[in-house]
Amino acid sequence: MPKVKTNSGAKKRFSFTGTGKVKRHHAYHSHILTKKTKKQKRNLVGSTIVDQTNMKQVRDLLCLR
Repeated sequence: MPKVKTNSGAKKRFSFTGTGKVKRHHAYHSHILTKKTKKQKRNLVGSTIVDQTNMKQVRDLLCLR
């Protein structure tokens, strides 16, 4: 049986913390920034942890079980 390939897009978008949680970046911070408030743009900077409801989907894309 062939090996399962990792999703290339997911490889670039997600990374792991030391404890094995999956990190992601916030969306909506790449363009059309003039209509967003300073507070909104500031809160979109940085990374956060993937929610538990999406964890199975992300792990399937990264070929982790």
